[in-house]
Amino acid sequence: MRLENARYHLSVHDPRLLPEDSLPEIAFIGRSNAGKSSALNTLAGRRRLAFVSKTPGRTQLINFFAVDEDAFLVDLPGYGYAGVPHDVREHWDTLVGEYVFHRRSLAGVVVVMDARHPLTPQDRRLLDWLLPSGRNVHVLLSKSDKLSAQAGQRTLAQARKDLVQVYPGATAQLFSSLKRSGIAEAQACIESWVASRQ
Repeated sequence: MRLENARYHLSVHDPRLLPEDSLPEIAFIGRSNAGKSSALNTLAGRRRLAFVSKTPGRTQLINFFAVDEDAFLVDLPGYGYAGVPHDVREHWDTLVGEYVFHRRSLAGVVVVMDARHPLTPQDRRLLDWLLPSGRNVHVLLSKSDKLSAQAGQRTLAQARKDLVQVYPGATAQLFSSLKRSGIAEAQACIESWVASRQ
């Protein structure tokens, strides 16, 4: 499976219109402006596979990207966005909830967090919400280029320690779209999830 072969497939606003539940799917979710779209683009080796915006809350749909005939990368709406009407937030929660809790082909969830502010109260709420689903979770501590090497390692160690309490079994790594670091580790995790579903 070559993530750089990812191509846009479909956007969904209604959980009833989700595509056939067959190929393994890897979902990406993150607090608004945590670097989720940039991480997706970096892993796929594309500049504009997923839309990058400086405006929080731009991803309002579930976006599917086909990777050859092997799997889908799935871009989920961000959480923790401000300035969005309550009914829109409610719709997003329903859309993402239906997908995460009932999608048979969902092999794992990549949670993108800003390495400068990992495991915020919003991140912890998301993980609490995800926990009953029993999904595999891998945390990308994005924008790690903003930290010194030493601070990055301290942040990673603390995040892994906290995850044991918040979401047992979750894994974590440092990631930088700008420096293109952490790509091989993230790809290996995604590929192992996909392989476990084939």
